[in-house]
Amino acid sequence: MKSGKYVEDLRNKSEAELREELVAAKKELFNLRFQNATSQLDNTSRIRDVRRNIARIQTIMVEKANA
Repeated sequence: MKSGKYVEDLRNKSEAELREELVAAKKELFNLRFQNATSQLDNTSRIRDVRRNIARIQTIMVEKANA
């Protein structure tokens, strides 16, 4: 399962690295939305994947903060 490996990698990162990853994912989501609005996006399912990755990153950040 691809997301399992991704989550494992996220868990091994520090708070600062997670923040950087979150910023990068949000920028990517913005660019994907922009491409979608201008009809340049071919793979619209990528928006869903990026949104879920953002949620995964935020969840792990909260888990680390509570630990």
